[in-house]
Amino acid sequence: MERNNHIKQIADQSKTWDIVIIGGGATGLGAAVDAASRGFSVALLEQADFTKATSSRSTKLVHGGVRYLAQGDVGLVIEALRERGFMRKNAPHLVKDQRFIIGNYKWWEKPFYTIGLTVYDVLAGKRAFGRSLPMSKKSVIKEIPQIATNGLRGGVVYHDGQFDDSRMAINLLQTAVEQGATIANYIKVSGLIKNENGKVSGVKVHDELGNKDYTLKAKAVINATGIFVDQIMKMDAPEKDDIVRPSQGVHLVVDKSFLGGDTAIMVPKTSDGRVMFGVPWHDKVVLGTTDTPLKEFVLEPQALEQEIEFILKTAGQYLAKKPKREDVLSVFAGLRPLAAPKKGADGTKTKEISRSHKIVISDSGLVTITGGKWTTYRDMAEDVVNKTITTCNLPRKECKTRELRIHGYKENVDRSNFNYVYGSDYEKIKQLQNQRPELAEKLHPRFDYTGAEIVWAVKEEMAITVEDVLSRRLRATFLDARAAIDIAPKVAAIMAKETGKDSEWEKQQIETFTDLAQHYLLVPYRPKATNGKD
Repeated sequence: MERNNHIKQIADQSKTWDIVIIGGGATGLGAAVDAASRGFSVALLEQADFTKATSSRSTKLVHGGVRYLAQGDVGLVIEALRERGFMRKNAPHLVKDQRFIIGNYKWWEKPFYTIGLTVYDVLAGKRAFGRSLPMSKKSVIKEIPQIATNGLRGGVVYHDGQFDDSRMAINLLQTAVEQGATIANYIKVSGLIKNENGKVSGVKVHDELGNKDYTLKAKAVINATGIFVDQIMKMDAPEKDDIVRPSQGVHLVVDKSFLGGDTAIMVPKTSDGRVMFGVPWHDKVVLGTTDTPLKEFVLEPQALEQEIEFILKTAGQYLAKKPKREDVLSVFAGLRPLAAPKKGADGTKTKEISRSHKIVISDSGLVTITGGKWTTYRDMAEDVVNKTITTCNLPRKECKTRELRIHGYKENVDRSNFNYVYGSDYEKIKQLQNQRPELAEKLHPRFDYTGAEIVWAVKEEMAITVEDVLSRRLRATFLDARAAIDIAPKVAAIMAKETGKDSEWEKQQIETFTDLAQHYLLVPYRPKATNGKD
């Protein structure tokens, strides 16, 4: 999947696209798969790398939203449970059943949560992943050996989905391209173009890598830029009020020994009334999250000290082995685009703002979609493409994504190492290792990654920078930022060889990535060698 081939298509000034999609996160990529599979000509443009912002920074759950049930948002729960089923059916190599236990420390908790979670199962119907059941104290400790036992009375087990967010996005990218879409990262939309009637009829873009400007003519434009939707809407109508505001969610990644098993822990009500998870993920544990109102949207958000302390303190109350700052392998923050509060409303209660998606049709015909979550990405895509067809008078074509297998589809993958995320593609990566034995060597003793996966990321997954590879193709930055810094020189050397880049490019890439990865650490780390040589 050569980016240059997609740029050539974008540069074709004689073409009028059916749909141009701005934004390469879960929502934009989902819309590209939907629209292309219906037979529309589609161009998707992403200003940075795919899922650089919010969509790579989730809690790694495919879930109906137990807490939305508690808030009485039954409609959202039913929608999410249905979509959870579609995700597992269409991408079984990435989405799996995950057991969760709520530890019970008060006498009323076991019957209360058993009843609530049984309702959750009933709403899931035939798509339920497993039954929710009360558990004895002994059974809870057997599944989560490191759960805090002081005052523990038992627990309730329930089932939800677990996945790898940015790997899902890369497979959606590949699926969209297979369906005929043209897609490119590092293409920034600089303006909208309108016809004589004031209707949006295309976009102006700047290729950040080629340093060239292009104009794409389009019958319809979808704004799926997540946290940046207001920037695009203001290109259309500068006087418009913002429709989203940022809320930050932070996660800490620690060693799997902090849970001691393969079952996740769910804390239904923390000291500030939120939900917290400890979820096994790629042989580590993700702890989180927070919900902190912020003032501005940025591509690389930073965890606040109070968020880090909150997660450490809360996790320490429920785990026998209390995580400390030095135990944190990586910390990552993501920004949610929540609906902006109406004037006079209390804008601090972000946990009460609906996570359902919203579609806004501007007077110009610009279609904007915001809100939602990873689990409902397919439904959001179907909804926004349907609205676009109606708004922009496109021919009616039926949605096909309920039955559409995602690229990499493979049942019964071996999850004992990271390779399972490639699904059916892994055989091709092994062939690469056989053809070039030097690419079969492990890059780091704490990771399974080999050089072949770097080459695959560059050739087949449109990875452009060392950060693209280590953060969103291999997930190393999110799993163990120190080890990611250690292997950056090797990654840069392999990428340079594959793409014909010089030593100056390697040096710049290593420095840029090392600086960025520091923000994923609570204790700064600088390796002795950063030039690829020992």
